[in-house]
Amino acid sequence: MAGFGGLRKGRADAKDNLSFNEGGDCPRCGGDAQDSSMAGYLQCGSCGHEWADPNHVDKRKQPDPPNYRRDAEMIQQFKDEMASGELANVLGINKNLSGEQEQSLKRLEDKWMAGMQGHYNAAAEERKPLMISFDDDDNILSTEVAAITIVSNGFDGGEEIRLEYPGRGTEFYSFNERSPTGWKRGPNAESTARSITNVINRSSKLVYANLDGVRISFELKDEALNAASFVIFVDDPGGTDIVAEKGGVVLDHRDFSTIQDYRNVVEMVLEDGIISPSEDQLLWAMREQLNIDEAYHVQMVVDICGEKTLKECTNCGGMAELYAEHAAWYCHACEQWC
Repeated sequence: MAGFGGLRKGRADAKDNLSFNEGGDCPRCGGDAQDSSMAGYLQCGSCGHEWADPNHVDKRKQPDPPNYRRDAEMIQQFKDEMASGELANVLGINKNLSGEQEQSLKRLEDKWMAGMQGHYNAAAEERKPLMISFDDDDNILSTEVAAITIVSNGFDGGEEIRLEYPGRGTEFYSFNERSPTGWKRGPNAESTARSITNVINRSSKLVYANLDGVRISFELKDEALNAASFVIFVDDPGGTDIVAEKGGVVLDHRDFSTIQDYRNVVEMVLEDGIISPSEDQLLWAMREQLNIDEAYHVQMVVDICGEKTLKECTNCGGMAELYAEHAAWYCHACEQWC
């Protein structure tokens, strides 16, 4: 049994180490106490256990209650430190601005805060939270190209929203829960507007949709696109449930009653010199409402934009040329009148 001598010795040492000494300070092993690295605590010299010193007296001084004079001194100290270091002239410490510069800075700050608008889904959309641009005079340039408003929540079927851009095609969104690009009617107009916004943001390659109550505004996704060429059209065959607007003009043919109303829309349509299929349909509906013949319409187009005005062919997507003497456009690719 000589081979187990070392094992027996190790057991004896462990028994001695774990034994409790009645005369010591440590509550765990009875070892001697010594100062701990933490104020108000003691540490056992044998097992390293720490416990609160029952005889400790906290000598920390309570801070003085805050007052305006102390706060003013701390603020001044902070300014002195900032002004003397490498961050001097930062945070407006030493502006040395003229009165006009101060007013311009304040105006810019106000416009910046007022321009932070729009809603987006950061998890689903690859866009910056703020799309704000300024002109040379620090004026905010609006990024809205068009908008739609839910007037009534009485959708009864057939409602459709079209978003077009010449050369990039047309996007169709309709009141149809079964369609991937269809929206559903909610319990109120705000819920329906939210459904339309989600559908457009999920599917559109042309615009971002921003929701504000029952109004949905649109921003172009690509900065290379021309806002004047963007087309929005709403087909609402029943009552007036949804209306579109662009350039401050509500594009609802039922609301137009004068020739000037029609001319205003024609001028807006011809900003880019092209009449898209949806714009053509809108103008046709207005002519039916106002009893305007085709010849008068073509003469108005020529007066506003000239004989170089183009119309996008509904068959091939090409550009049809205007023949004013025939009061119509002809597509050479399809060899047919548009």
